[in-house]
Amino acid sequence: MVKHHLMIGTWTPPGVIITVAFDDEKLTLELVKKTEIPQDEPISWMALDHQRKNVYGASMKKWSSHRIDSPSEIVHTGSFEIGGDPKAKYASTKTRAIFLLPARKPPYNVYCNPFYDHAGFGNVFSVTPSGALDKNIQDYEYCPQTAIHGMVFDPTETYLYSSDMWANRIWCHKKIDDEGRVETVGYTEAPGAKDHPRWVECHPNGRFLYVLMEAGNRICEYVVDPKTKLPIYTERCWPLIPPDIPNPHMYRSDVVFLTQSSKYLFATSRANSFDLTGYIAAFSIAPSGAVERQICLNPTPTSGGHSNAVSPCPWTDEWLALTDDEKGGIEIYRWHKEFLARVARLEIGEKGFGMNAVWYD
Repeated sequence: MVKHHLMIGTWTPPGVIITVAFDDEKLTLELVKKTEIPQDEPISWMALDHQRKNVYGASMKKWSSHRIDSPSEIVHTGSFEIGGDPKAKYASTKTRAIFLLPARKPPYNVYCNPFYDHAGFGNVFSVTPSGALDKNIQDYEYCPQTAIHGMVFDPTETYLYSSDMWANRIWCHKKIDDEGRVETVGYTEAPGAKDHPRWVECHPNGRFLYVLMEAGNRICEYVVDPKTKLPIYTERCWPLIPPDIPNPHMYRSDVVFLTQSSKYLFATSRANSFDLTGYIAAFSIAPSGAVERQICLNPTPTSGGHSNAVSPCPWTDEWLALTDDEKGGIEIYRWHKEFLARVARLEIGEKGFGMNAVWYD
């Protein structure tokens, strides 16, 4: 019997990190611990560091780090204001910390994105030897209209790709020094005027990007230009809601991630009404990185609320976690013979619960 622990954050205060355990033989989910963190710093997106000893959080008006001593022992180690536009950190603005990406290669910086207004800069944070956030070493520029919601590195961690919802483009930045600072390479406009790129994933060979369009409700396939490193749209796309649905404005797509083998790609959409469901899609990926085919487009149990975030297990293609904040649930799916089966669900009575799950062990 193996119990896998997952950690999940919340959209709204009070701040708490929820740890749950998934038993992969009994196929059960159970609550392990609710760890209180600073009350006004709920984590709407969390990510583990490369050594799986720290969790980083996009925490309203702050970026936060928390040391993991065990699945039930999580200790807050620091919080830092949003950098860039001075107005971003003000309580009176709706700017919010929304996403962060920990580097997997030295110097193991954490790359952070604010959202909504005054979000034209990314923030780069150095970390201590133990992995706690240390200091803001750079506020790098996008544009005044920017609202980044997802980023990914190329396999070498030389190039950083950012999906910009409000400026409707995909940016490329390049690391310029050993400290991990970056500079702008350029950007590629989204193919549709109202696509609103929200999330981006990169194939391990670095040749293909998969961009999720929140308003376009589709996945668009890109190749990376070997010279400029900018994304080039291949003119291939796939739906994340049923085609020709009469009320597409009632849906907004969410996240896209490869499985650990990179043979499959999963993406989700959310509904704007609790009367509707979101969807989860699976795609087959060729060794080249090209999308081979769309395998399924299944309704999710709820609208997904703010979330409906899928989290593939980091060490096997068999398990996926899905969170929703309509009912405050986390569920585990089994991916087997290219069919998706829900095997466990747990609803947590915590306000704003269910933003994204990270697999700890």
